[in-house]
Amino acid sequence: MKTRAWSAAFILATGFVLLLYNGGSRFIMGLMLKPMVDDLNWSRATLSLTVTVFMVVSAVVLPFIGRLVDRYSIRVVLLASILLSSASIALMSMIQTPLQAVVLYGVLFGLATAGTSAAPIGVMISRWFPERLGMANSIAISGLGVGQLAIILLLTSQLEVIGWRGAFLALAGLGLILILPLTLLKIPQATPQGTGDREEPSTSTGPGPTVSASLREPRLWWLIVIYGICGFQDFFIATHVVAYARDQGVGTILSGNLFALMGLVGLAGVFVAGFASDRVGPILPTLVCFVLRIVVFGVVMVTGSVFAIVGFALVYGFTFWITAPLTIVFVRQYFGTAHLGTLTGIIVMVHHAAGGLGAYTGGAAYDALGSYQVVFQLMLILSVAALFIPWLMAKARHSTTGV
Repeated sequence: MKTRAWSAAFILATGFVLLLYNGGSRFIMGLMLKPMVDDLNWSRATLSLTVTVFMVVSAVVLPFIGRLVDRYSIRVVLLASILLSSASIALMSMIQTPLQAVVLYGVLFGLATAGTSAAPIGVMISRWFPERLGMANSIAISGLGVGQLAIILLLTSQLEVIGWRGAFLALAGLGLILILPLTLLKIPQATPQGTGDREEPSTSTGPGPTVSASLREPRLWWLIVIYGICGFQDFFIATHVVAYARDQGVGTILSGNLFALMGLVGLAGVFVAGFASDRVGPILPTLVCFVLRIVVFGVVMVTGSVFAIVGFALVYGFTFWITAPLTIVFVRQYFGTAHLGTLTGIIVMVHHAAGGLGAYTGGAAYDALGSYQVVFQLMLILSVAALFIPWLMAKARHSTTGV
């Protein structure tokens, strides 16, 4: 029993640290956007395109990552991913052309990030904590918020000293120091009867339908829509909130730390979502997420004061990670555990692809119109639309079960 407790703690710690680095590195372009644009004389749309490619690539490979996790060793996936991540980020410090940025950050870093994202980590967590999945997954996913806070704070404090090129090098080194030792260790098996390095999945909710049968379920498609909206909003904000704050006259240090501030309050959102989903299910936290987004998008459309921008960062930051621990909960509740990695990968794939579109939309809108006002209006409309989706999911469930 004591050995299993230590193994479970190791699984949580591994997931937390992996996602800590993932959370800090995947949003680095939001911090770098303005200094890179100024130094390289690129447009915001051009640099935003690298984020779009990053999101699309990581999205496309996520279902394949999910299949690897379902069938083979997650340790191999994690080790390969962190090595590729550190190499591609280190080489970003040497770029001179947009094509180099697209290949290194968009393609290679996109591939690597998918392998250490919340989807495969969530599957690993689900095999150890079938009864308290919401809270256990929230503990691991809180690493995203801690990384967003700690790594962005660290790089912001040193950005004017080491420059954006030095920041990329520092981030690459940090990945090797933090994560490589963990991935070199043997990840414990989920069941004592398991053999080799493969973890056997828990089947507490039953194996569930096949992937093809799940794809015919309306609930899966409504999940895809709601996560698409969430991703579109999240990566527009992640890529442009610092530049937006600078445009509105917010100081360099405060604007650079806005995203770190969002990570701090995002920790509270993650734990609230996990606690609530274990008790009332994942739909209520999802509704709360979009109600709060309606409020803050409405406010920022009316005023761009420093107070409003900081308030926006606090409230939106609280919602930033709310849906992350809920993905595994939704999928296991509706579709069982047999294809947990694959189905989660499909949903997160759409989230990331939509995120890439959101990042590029923000840059294109700013270059064309000189502001983000139209994009904020679109985000408000999408938040209102998202409120109806949980109701449609419940209706689809009743029509399927006959309840």
